[in-house]
Amino acid sequence: MFAVIKTGGKQYKVAKDDVLVLERLDGAEGEVISFGEVLMMGTDGKVTIGEPMIDGAQVQAELLETRKGKKITVFKKKRRKNYKRTKGHRQMETVVRITDILAKGDKPTAKKAAAKPAAKKAAPKADAPKAKPAAKKEEPKKAAPKKAAPKKAAAAKPAAKKAAPKKAAPKKAAPKKKD
Repeated sequence: MFAVIKTGGKQYKVAKDDVLVLERLDGAEGEVISFGEVLMMGTDGKVTIGEPMIDGAQVQAELLETRKGKKITVFKKKRRKNYKRTKGHRQMETVVRITDILAKGDKPTAKKAAAKPAAKKAAPKADAPKAKPAAKKEEPKKAAPKKAAPKKAAAAKPAAKKAAPKKAAPKKAAPKKKD
């Protein structure tokens, strides 16, 4: 069985146990995510096409990890204007494994449904330590005394060069007589 899902502005053809790299999705590792925007589903010879979505169809996936993608280089240049800029960028991406493709009325497998509550039980434990640091009172920080900077010795100026002897001014041509 396969399905075509839409997520992050892109469409993906998926089957059970496929591993996909998608644009960043919210969630923790091991969490079960469901994609509700199913555009098309198909089995052996039967294909169902949505208009635009298939009502009630879902694709469930397990979130494996969230990571940074490959670095890309952004280079801008304007010729003959002495303008060049280089920047790098790493997009956040999420890796998921497709666990189930569900048509309208299908129920997820039992072990996948049990994984969801287990993730929720771990969440309250993480919230409890956050409340304790808020109870502490912050003490005002005292400024450290500033040290006086050592004085620099006056730099000795180099001796002035002797002026070169002046050359005599060139002679002017005698004015011509008028007739």
